[in-house]
Amino acid sequence: MGGGVGSRLVSLLKEELPPDIEIFGLGTNALATAAMLKKGANKGATGENAIVVNVQKADIVVGALSIAIPNELFGEVTTKMVEAISNSNAIKVLIPIMPDNYRIVALEDKPLLLQLKEAVDRIKKELKLGS
Repeated sequence: MGGGVGSRLVSLLKEELPPDIEIFGLGTNALATAAMLKKGANKGATGENAIVVNVQKADIVVGALSIAIPNELFGEVTTKMVEAISNSNAIKVLIPIMPDNYRIVALEDKPLLLQLKEAVDRIKKELKLGS
């Protein structure tokens, strides 16, 4: 919706990961992509086709839970995007930022920054970079 979550996540990843790890900022809109590039994403691309193509190349896909639900983010997440993300061999790290009409039980309610830091820690673990 403008890259707020994505740009904060890119910023945290750039702080925590070795510089040789490439971070792609894939946005559903140009504002989101630009915000992620501004915070240090190595490359950026926008829109359905860019997301569909690039998630197939990714080792890890990270984003709000909404990227796994068709028609979320006011319709910006398409069924084709969700299918591509789901079919990607990448590890998916989903942050429980949920649409208003969804409830997931057994999750601890935490501020967004703590959720993003947990996502970064999970990514470091998956990349075998420590906690």
